[in-house]
Amino acid sequence: MSSAPSMDALILERYNAPFKRTTMLRPSPGKDEVLVKINASGVNPLDLKIRSGNAAHARHPPPAVLGLDLAGIVEDVGLGVTLFSRGDEVYGLTGGVGGLQGSLAEFAAVDSDLLARKPGNLTMREAAALPLVFITAWEGLVDRAEVQARQKVLVQGAGGVGHIVIQLARAFGADVFATSGPAKQTFIEQLGATAINYRQSTVEEYVADHTAGQGFDIVYDTAGGPALDASFNAVRRFGHVVSALGWGTHSLAPLSFRAATYSGVFTLLPMLTGQGRAHHGEILREATRLVEAGNIRPHLDSRRFNFNSVADAYRAIEQQDAVGKVVIEISG
Repeated sequence: MSSAPSMDALILERYNAPFKRTTMLRPSPGKDEVLVKINASGVNPLDLKIRSGNAAHARHPPPAVLGLDLAGIVEDVGLGVTLFSRGDEVYGLTGGVGGLQGSLAEFAAVDSDLLARKPGNLTMREAAALPLVFITAWEGLVDRAEVQARQKVLVQGAGGVGHIVIQLARAFGADVFATSGPAKQTFIEQLGATAINYRQSTVEEYVADHTAGQGFDIVYDTAGGPALDASFNAVRRFGHVVSALGWGTHSLAPLSFRAATYSGVFTLLPMLTGQGRAHHGEILREATRLVEAGNIRPHLDSRRFNFNSVADAYRAIEQQDAVGKVVIEISG
C-alpha cells in the first residue's frame, strides 16, 4: 500500500517565532479548486504583520502556512474546474489569510476563481511578485476611481503598490505624477511619471506647479497617515481620492469642501469572506494582458531567496533595504 503524498512547508507555530520546515500531507483539490505546484512565493509587508500578530484584519492565527502570492504549475484540478488543466502556468493571491493555506509550501489547493494564467513573458519569480499589488492598484484606480485618458493622476508613494499604480495609470493614458523621497525620484521618472519630492515641496506648491492650482483628478494614496491627509488637499473639485491604507482618523473637511469623493481598498476581502473571488481572477487576466503588451512590469529585489533563507527575505523587508519586491523561490 502506497503512503499518502506529502510536501515540505514552512509552519509558523506561534506569532514572531522562526518558521519551522516540516513535512505534511499534500492537499487534494476539492470542488472548484486547483492544486498548484508552487514555484515562487511573493513576500509583502503584510506578511510581516501577519507573522507578528499585528494584522487582526487578516485573521490567520498560527499554526499556519503564510504567504499571500504564488506562481506555479497546475498539478491537478477538482470537480467543476474548466478554466485550467494540468500543466498550466498560473499565478494568484490565494492564501495566507483567513485560515487559507499560504504559499510557503510546495503545493497548495486553491480556489480556481483566484487564479489566472501567468504572463508568458514573466518568470515564475516575477509573476509571484504581482498579484497583491496589481489587484490593489486595479481595484482603486479602475474599479473605484474609473481612471480615464488625459486625467491627471497623483500617486502617493512608489513602493510595491505605487509603482504598479503608476504603470497602470499610464496604460490607461493618464498623465501621472508620484510623490516620494529623493531616493526614488529617478525610478519614478523611469516608469514614465513626473517625480515630486514631498520633502522639498508642500502640497500647495506641487498642486500649483503641476495643475495650475486646480488639483489632481485622481489621487491614489499607498502610504496612509499624513499622505492621506495630503491627498485630501491635492485632489481637484469633484475629484476622487483612493487609499489602500485609510485606517486612521482624518479630517474630511478638505475633501468635503472640494465636493470630492473617497474610496477605500481592502484587497483581502474576497479571501476572507468568499465574496467577489471571481473578480480577482478577472483582474489578474487583465494583468496578464497588460504585462504581455509591455505596459506593466514588476520591479524585483535582485537578491534570491529560498526555503532556507526565508528569514533573510523577511528581514530585508523589515529593515527596509529591499530594492523592489522580495520573492522566495520554492521549486523549479
